[in-house]
Amino acid sequence: MFPALDLSDKVAVVIGGTSGIGRTLSLGLADAGANVVATGRNAAKVEEVAREIEAAGRHTLRVTTDTRSTSSLQRLLAACLEQFGKVEILVNCAGKIKRAPTVDFPEKEWDDILETNLTGTLRACQVFGRHMLSRKWGRIINIASLNSYVAMYEVAAYAASKAGVAALTRALAVEWSKQGVLTNAIAPGIFRTSLNAELLDGTPRGNELLMRIPMGRFGKTEELVGAAVFLASDSASYVTGQIFTVDGGFLASGVNQ
Repeated sequence: MFPALDLSDKVAVVIGGTSGIGRTLSLGLADAGANVVATGRNAAKVEEVAREIEAAGRHTLRVTTDTRSTSSLQRLLAACLEQFGKVEILVNCAGKIKRAPTVDFPEKEWDDILETNLTGTLRACQVFGRHMLSRKWGRIINIASLNSYVAMYEVAAYAASKAGVAALTRALAVEWSKQGVLTNAIAPGIFRTSLNAELLDGTPRGNELLMRIPMGRFGKTEELVGAAVFLASDSASYVTGQIFTVDGGFLASGVNQ
């Protein structure tokens, strides 16, 4: 491996790291050499991913976390510091989405999505960012979305939350970069997972999305690992406040045929 991409002896926390994109990034950071704590609300999934991380020869912890609770995040940080003495990489992957017409979208569900996707990301950045700032070194990687840039049909709450994540990422970069803490985001394109397969496979919505992708296919979650490793590494020492889009050309697309 190119030395500046080597994450050996680094400690990474991936919140929402036990399923989908988060799980793939957890294992990818472990493959790059980091000790990785993959956490979420489901204890069984935390255990499952922890075993996979250990099978890769890395160290980890088994701690459940809820981004809706600052005290839960503080307990996670405390456990990491007790075990490892530091946390250098934070990946914020926890998120939720609901498709429904905006005119009738319940305010309670709107608040719930923003609470998890945006405010939860802020809480994690505050808790772990304070620790990183005290050490004058850190890498924060938030998960944005194509919805940070363009609107998709009937997911207004999700779009608003992810536009907020992009803005928060830039704001923290402006505040924290001089103190050695670099904040960036990855905006995944359309990636087929077990959670969205029914929505994408052979449906009008899936066909429209596929038509918009110049590469002519949906992404594979492992294709996000390179971006995460780069942004977590010394190779990204002059990269901050960026939304790193991995989308097969979706945002570049105008007419594809």
